[in-house]
Amino acid sequence: MAGRIGIGIGGWTFEPWRGSFYPEGLARKRELEYAASRLTSIEINGTYYGSQKPESFARWRDETPDGFVFAVKGPRFATNRRVLAEAGDSIERFFASGLLLLGDKLGPVNWQFMATKKFDPEDFAAFLNLLPKSVEGRAIRHAVEVRHESFRSPDFVALVRDYGVAIVLAGDSEFPQIADPTAPFAYLRIMGTTEAEPAGYSAAALDLWAARARALAEGRVPEGLVMVEEPPAVPAPRDVFLYVIAGHKATNPATAQALITRLG
Repeated sequence: MAGRIGIGIGGWTFEPWRGSFYPEGLARKRELEYAASRLTSIEINGTYYGSQKPESFARWRDETPDGFVFAVKGPRFATNRRVLAEAGDSIERFFASGLLLLGDKLGPVNWQFMATKKFDPEDFAAFLNLLPKSVEGRAIRHAVEVRHESFRSPDFVALVRDYGVAIVLAGDSEFPQIADPTAPFAYLRIMGTTEAEPAGYSAAALDLWAARARALAEGRVPEGLVMVEEPPAVPAPRDVFLYVIAGHKATNPATAQALITRLG
């Protein structure tokens, strides 16, 4: 058996996508509906910068088809702080903001940390302890996006594995890559799209990332990813969430669609 693969982009509002990804004349209020008809997942970025209204989550749920999944970025007020153990109030407000109105379309929550944030084992453990395993009876999947080299540590990998939290895999970027499996799902953010390629990546690179996503979903060790520890002898199938982020952002929807095509 294989896990499910969701592929998409970060957000859906970006001026250069109008007339390239979005058809000319498409009403802006229909952009999410259109994007969700071409992609299988989207990472909501606005939640990182500020609170969203409950009616927004309900509207996003209703504007997307059955089977569509949103990943959601946790608020920066929880992660961009000196003492992570003091983030409890921010985390509680986030989950009380209407997030659960996404219903079955709620995917993992990505807690992104600044590149200057170093690994403090005790404080990071305290932060993980604040993340709810379920809210209102719905299981919550968590991922952490760490960007400092100090996290490339067996102690960090073991810590998040104990909590069943995924490590966001940074692809084609300046950030350290930690591909170790620590949760029942994988969360990938690839950042290497370029203006020189109409689909953002070369055909060979698209083939490689599609093969990596398929391998993770099927419980195989992907080619060429960097782990802190030796890969498990018998990796397990996992749901996979892959987002095309940053790079040459104008081509990111084309990249995501090319990956979806390769994965059938």
